[in-house]
This record gives sequence, C-alpha cells and structure tokens, in this order.
Amino acid sequence: MKIVATNKKAYHDYFVEDTYEAGIVLVGCEVKSIRQGALNLRDSFIMIKNGEAFVMNMHVSPYKMGSYFNVDSKRTRKLLLNRGEINKLRGRVEQKGYTLIPLKVYFKDALVKVEVGLCKGKELHDKRAAIKEKENNRNLQRVLKEYNS
Repeated sequence: MKIVATNKKAYHDYFVEDTYEAGIVLVGCEVKSIRQGALNLRDSFIMIKNGEAFVMNMHVSPYKMGSYFNVDSKRTRKLLLNRGEINKLRGRVEQKGYTLIPLKVYFKDALVKVEVGLCKGKELHDKRAAIKEKENNRNLQRVLKEYNS
C-alpha cells in the first residue's frame, strides 16, 4: 500500500469515528497524475446523491504529458461502495454534526483507493485540548531523549 495523499486538516478539525475503504472512478490521465503525487485533499468532502457517493473538491492536477485527454482538476468523482455501506453512511450523515471526508488516497496493488472517514466536527475547545496534548507529548519525548542520552 503506497499512500499518495493524506488529509491532515481533517484529523485536526474532526473526530474520526469510523473509516471505510472505497474505490474511485478515474480516467487514465488522472491515475498517472496521482502516481506522480499531484493530488490535494484539502477542503474536499463526500456527498451521497441518489444512492451513490461522490467526492467533491478533490484537486487532481492535470497530467503534464496528457493533451486533450486531461479533464477538469476539481470535477466530481464517483466512489465505489457497497449499497449497504452507502445506506449506513447516509443514515449516519443525516444525524446532526456528522460528515463524510476523504482521509487518505493510496494505491492498493494497481488500484486507487480512498479512505472515507465518518467524522463529527470538533469545537474550538476540543481543538485547543488536542494541541495542548500534542505539545505535552512532544515535551515529554524531548525530556526522555535527554534523560536517556
């Protein structure tokens, strides 16, 4: 499994409660561009319409060697999930505060996969607590490193 892109901001802004693996419908030049790492997940989200899941605002840069085969970089892309998973996710998203966010894009063998996170938004005090905890862990590691040296 080769991870191409992660959505670090999602882990800062949301509590990730559950994750799912989904395939994604792409055209050939998009796959080549993703292999080069020209992908950005910031501000992207997942919508469920008519029983199908779609990724919105995922930016895949146009392939440099592709000519008229290149497509719009922020086009809507369909996700491949089981009907049961889609129904389960739709039920959870309709609850207050839940949203679907792509967390990672990676290659599994030759296929591009998206890790979909069922997330609940953090409030400001939650974000502050997470930052404080991260700083405390960093300071603790620094002290342990000095002590062991």
